[in-house]
Amino acid sequence: MNVNFYVTCLGDVLKFRTSRDCVLLLEKLGCHVHFPDKQGCCGQPALNSGYTRESIPAIKSLICALEENEFPIVSPAGSCAYAIKSYPNYLAGEPDWAARARRVAARMRDLTSFIVNDLAIQDVGARLQGRAVYHPSCSLFRKMGIREEPLILLNHIQGLELLPLSHAETCCGFGGTFSVKMADVSGEMVKEKVSHIMAAKPDFLIGADISCLMNIGGRLAREGHSVRVMHIAEALMSCEEKACR
Repeated sequence: MNVNFYVTCLGDVLKFRTSRDCVLLLEKLGCHVHFPDKQGCCGQPALNSGYTRESIPAIKSLICALEENEFPIVSPAGSCAYAIKSYPNYLAGEPDWAARARRVAARMRDLTSFIVNDLAIQDVGARLQGRAVYHPSCSLFRKMGIREEPLILLNHIQGLELLPLSHAETCCGFGGTFSVKMADVSGEMVKEKVSHIMAAKPDFLIGADISCLMNIGGRLAREGHSVRVMHIAEALMSCEEKACR
C-alpha cells in the first residue's frame, strides 16, 4: 500500500528517531512510504492560541502539499492529525478551500489506527522484555476517539507486560501553549501524572504523541526516575537480540 508520512514539527526537529521508526515500521508492514517534500507545520500552536486568521496561510500551504496524491496520510501524533482533520471548520467561509480540506482530512490517519484498522494488523512481530504503562494522549482518545488500537498493538508485543495506570486518561498537563500560559497548573498536572506512573513501577512509559512524552519524560528525568520513555513506534520496532534469535 502507498502511504504519505506526515512527520510533524517535533518529529522533524526534535524526535527524528521516532519519525525514522514510524517509516521503518510502515515499510516493515508492506507500505511504500512517500514524503511530501513541501509539508510544513500544521499550524496547531497558533490555532490553539486563538490565532485562526493568522494560521490560514499555513493551513492552505499544507493542504496543497498533501494534495500531490490520494494516498492515506499517516502521522505519529494525534494532536497534529486532529488539527488537520479540523481544517474544514477553519475554512468554512471559503467553500472551495473547505472542500479541499475535507478531502485531505478524510485521508488523515493516526499511526496506530492505520495499522489496526486499515492494514488489519494487530501483531507486528515486536519483542520487548519488561513492564510498561501506556499514556493515552488527549488528542488521540478524546478528540479522535482512538482508545483500543494502541493497546491492541502493545498487548501483542512479545515479552511486554502492560500494567494498569491509575487515572490513565487524565491529561499530562502539556496542552500545547497551555503549558506556557498556565505553567504552574501544567507543572502540577504532570507531577500528578508521574506519581501515578511511578506507583505502577514500570520499566517503560509508552505513548503515541511526542509532545506528551516530552512533557512527562522531562518530569521523570527531573525527579531522577529511570523509566524509559518510548513512542509506540519505537516499541513496535523493538526486537531484542535474545528474543529474536
